Amino acid sequence: MDHVIDLDQAAAEITSRLSAWTASGLLPGPITWRDATAPWPQPLEIERALITDPDSVGVRIQGADEWNVLHVVLFRGGWADLDALANDEVATECPQITSPEEFGALLDSSITRFMDAGRPPAT
Repeated sequence: MDHVIDLDQAAAEITSRLSAWTASGLLPGPITWRDATAPWPQPLEIERALITDPDSVGVRIQGADEWNVLHVVLFRGGWADLDALANDEVATECPQITSPEEFGALLDSSITRFMDAGRPPAT
């Protein structure tokens, strides 16, 4: 698989948003990594140090209502898998991604699209 995206930079895009997500009532899970050199089936790891040849990085975010869920995985080949269960609807998308910044924009737009309904009202 071509190395189109630097996954460490993409992980930084996730990390930079974690505190804001948590502050807004969302429940982000740990960043997960998959190693291209691991034997099949390739396990997901949460320790970056265990990954020698990363081919994907992802995160799962649960809404404050605990029903809405967003799962986004970016592959180094330049596409993302986005799966959402929000407002009793299921969405599955596979957008092309050309940079870590574009991945960050996908994260932001996905939170707005799928998770706003699960946030507690502002006080």
